[in-house]
Amino acid sequence: MEANQFKAFGKEMIDYVAGYLENIRDRRVVPTVEPGYLRPLIPEKAPEKPDKWEDVMADIERVIMPGVTHWHSPRFHAYFPTGNSYPAIVADILSGAIACIGFTWIASPACTELEVVMLDWLGKMLGLPEEFLACSGGKGGGVIQGTASEATLVALLGAKARAIARVKKEQPEMSDADIVSKLVGYTSSQSHSSVERAGLLGGVKLRSLLPDETNRLRGETLENAIKEDLDAGLIPFYAVNTLGTTSSCTFDRLDELGPVCNEYNVWLHIDAAYAGSAFICPEYSVTINDFFQIFDEGHRTSGLLQLQPPQMVAGELRLFRHVAEGPSWLVNAFNVDPLYLKHEQQGSAPDYRHWQIPLGRRFRALKLWFVLRLFGVENLQAHIRKQIELAHYFESLVRSDDRFEITEEVIMGLVCFRLRGSNETNEAFLKRLNGRGAIHLVPSKIRDVYFLRLAVCSRMTEKSDIDISWKEVKETADELLAKNHCG
Repeated sequence: MEANQFKAFGKEMIDYVAGYLENIRDRRVVPTVEPGYLRPLIPEKAPEKPDKWEDVMADIERVIMPGVTHWHSPRFHAYFPTGNSYPAIVADILSGAIACIGFTWIASPACTELEVVMLDWLGKMLGLPEEFLACSGGKGGGVIQGTASEATLVALLGAKARAIARVKKEQPEMSDADIVSKLVGYTSSQSHSSVERAGLLGGVKLRSLLPDETNRLRGETLENAIKEDLDAGLIPFYAVNTLGTTSSCTFDRLDELGPVCNEYNVWLHIDAAYAGSAFICPEYSVTINDFFQIFDEGHRTSGLLQLQPPQMVAGELRLFRHVAEGPSWLVNAFNVDPLYLKHEQQGSAPDYRHWQIPLGRRFRALKLWFVLRLFGVENLQAHIRKQIELAHYFESLVRSDDRFEITEEVIMGLVCFRLRGSNETNEAFLKRLNGRGAIHLVPSKIRDVYFLRLAVCSRMTEKSDIDISWKEVKETADELLAKNHCG
């Protein structure tokens, strides 16, 4: 492909993408295709000679779009926001063009240095203490991870490496295998599935602890579990505090869990993958200030803060590491340093290959740079506030109808609700609702109570979209209850 062709093709694709996003309301949120739909639509093998660009573009609508779930539709309310914006898309184009593999500083200095500075920008937006930032000259800093699962696994592996080193220093006769067999971590039964998966991949035992009646993990529960395990000869080493659980967006009691981790020298991992973005708004930063209070009081908490940056940045998560001990445990856990990856500037700047699972990494910091510059902090704060306001608006609509009930406190952009009645009724309700195709929700279950989750996901969602979603909910309830009454 020649440069002139690329320019023409690129312009057409950008026009297509802009048209797709601006008219996304016209598309059914969830496709109606069946598994295996795509194979008959394309040839059995790759073409020997190039296809025409016009044919490729035509096949986007013929082959791809019929099987797309439109995550950025204003009426997609499942899971949590993935984030999307024009600045982020444009940054992806540049990142793809540069196509560096920034595993070391020398592999692409701008890739590393922009990431260091962008995470300082983000840290300042969150109001993190100066010691958390790379610009402080201390041990602070962060790294962009590709997914929430990677971020959680990295945290656990860092805690595991730290615990092994500590125990071997205290009891040098113990082997690594002996120590690992005794390690035990702690998480709430409401934590994200990536926490349990990290335990499986990390080869350590994780105890699932029951939260209180408001679904918050409490300090007393954690301390009792730690004491039990110490009495049994085990080695507590890691605990997860979730700020914004997946099922209900509940906040664990960080103010209680932090001191317990301090007392028993347990690595504290704060998972704020969804709700953490709201902490750039001063009115929502109260909870994370509990963590700062622990730090300011001189306690020795070690751990990481994981969050998704302002929700217009798609699909990337950040880890901030606590400065009490810095990132050395992560670097040591992942450090494989062959000669061909060494360079003269080693040690003067981060080599992010030591801070993550994969070796290679894309120039992801460009996306954060473009978004923060082209929106500004005030617009990002306004976006987050708007999503939370829309969630409270939907909550008010649900409360106005006696057939429904709100099952969890609405804290951020998530509303948990259900029809009054049995779990089976609500399962049938959700199936019918999603089957209509106008909106899409997913369920959850806490203490054997099945409920629906409506998350405000799209940056394009307006009050009128919430009205349409509520209309779908009401009409579906009318149909189901009428059917049940007739039956």
